[in-house]
Amino acid sequence: MINPMNKAIDQIHMVLVEAAGRCVAENLLPAVPIPAFSVEIPADRNHGDFASNIAMISAKSFHMAPRKIAELLVSKIDLSGTCLSDVQTAGPGFINFFLSQSWYTDVLKAIAEEKEDYGSSDMGKGKKVMVEFVSANPTGPMHMGNARGGALGDCLAAVLEKAGYDVTREFYINDAGNQIEKFAKSLEARYLQLYKGEDAVEFPEDGYHGDDIKERAKEFAAINGDKYVEAPSEERKKALVDYSLEKNIQKLHDDLLKYRIEYDVWFRESTLHNDGEVAETIEILKKNGYTYEKDGALWYTATKFGGEKDEVLVRANGIPTYFAADIAYHRNKFEKRGFDKVINVWGADHHGHVARLKGAMDAIGLDGSKLDIVLMQLVRLTRDGEVVRMSKRTGKAISLDDLLDEVPVDAARFFFNLREANSHLEFDLGLAVEQSSQNPVYYVQYAHARICSIIKNLKAEGIEPREVTDEELNLLTSPEEHELIRHLGALPQEIEAAAKEYDPARITRYVMELATLFHKFYNSKRVKGEDEHLMQARLNLCICVRDVIRNVLSMLKITAPETM
Repeated sequence: MINPMNKAIDQIHMVLVEAAGRCVAENLLPAVPIPAFSVEIPADRNHGDFASNIAMISAKSFHMAPRKIAELLVSKIDLSGTCLSDVQTAGPGFINFFLSQSWYTDVLKAIAEEKEDYGSSDMGKGKKVMVEFVSANPTGPMHMGNARGGALGDCLAAVLEKAGYDVTREFYINDAGNQIEKFAKSLEARYLQLYKGEDAVEFPEDGYHGDDIKERAKEFAAINGDKYVEAPSEERKKALVDYSLEKNIQKLHDDLLKYRIEYDVWFRESTLHNDGEVAETIEILKKNGYTYEKDGALWYTATKFGGEKDEVLVRANGIPTYFAADIAYHRNKFEKRGFDKVINVWGADHHGHVARLKGAMDAIGLDGSKLDIVLMQLVRLTRDGEVVRMSKRTGKAISLDDLLDEVPVDAARFFFNLREANSHLEFDLGLAVEQSSQNPVYYVQYAHARICSIIKNLKAEGIEPREVTDEELNLLTSPEEHELIRHLGALPQEIEAAAKEYDPARITRYVMELATLFHKFYNSKRVKGEDEHLMQARLNLCICVRDVIRNVLSMLKITAPETM
């Protein structure tokens, strides 16, 4: 797996340490350890492709001015055998490095060699990671938060896979507890109202008032008629839930599949209760001395592990709380299934739950630091500058299903990954369907289609892409070509950074910048009509850009059209 940027950075570290060693050997610098120093990409590339702060960071250790240290080191640097062409001192003591033409040539060769694997990394070393995301309540349709969480979670999982982790995508089905009891009472009321009238049957004040509940009750009645009208309430509610819950879960599955999300595991909360894992987990907390009884309920001493207040584990009526089940669920992830890292994508309104759940992992003898939570801010839908809250089709709050009726899946997945999870997102419904360079997904797809068109038109004239030599690739020396190739070379590093930061939006921004740099190159340089060697080199560059755009869009599960 080739990482051109890391290769250059490693070589810079090496030549700097070797230069320091030569300076020490010649008594130009004292024989003391060099503090950890950085090699970074400067904002202004006129100052070099990379810059190191080694001289500034070593000034205290060497008892010498940074500029003097920099000059000594540069005088002893040997760049032979590296991908670097020049090194200079700058400012108060920065050391700037410039890439050689061979580095640019090697980037294009790496892309041609690795093809769809280009950008991959072994950073993750095959560690088992679970990404749990969406996990929408199965009592109703998915909303905009679920739509954003779906795109973020799925693309984060893809980035982690590309970075060398063994990733499992999981959906947690909340099919137990209070919300299912509320679901049951709501269905029961709507079912009985069909036969007795709305005035005769009171609807529960805290019930689910959506039309989807009415629809499920009607469907159930169409199959069963009035069979359950006189049945005992518990029997009636069980029959209604058994029918409706499976229908709702299937709807979640179908909507997410339409959104190009496929889960490895659909995990039911009810299994934790049925298999005794909730009871087991509560016993562990008792044994560890982190519970007490008060007002007939069993409490967990959450404040000992960073929680704001102690939490009820088992209510006075003997029923475990949702939090107790959540602790058991995460124990199942770590202890029973052996995940090295667990990542949950949650709405920002769950921020108060983060510390107490991580603390609970510590309380049951697991490592809470292995649980990471990505908190996601709200989405605001707009059209023509106006906030949109209602679906044209249903007149209700816009669901994921409604959104995908209005905008292409490509646009939805791309737009939801335009910004970091912790940023508020404005989703412009009009822009998402616009076929112009203002629409970011269209802009990127157009760059891919444009390259496909270039290749097709040249083939029509009898010009076929062929293997090119290093000498031919070395002809790509213009600033536009270097800028474009340098960006291609950054993909593996961007994927690693996105995986480390849990920020798949980095990859969306990367491919937008790649499209911009390609259009800039194409508008300033001719592919056809130049010297045959230069034409083939530029054609090779176009193919590399096409393949990298396709790699990134494929990772994000967005199509890469050949014509537009």
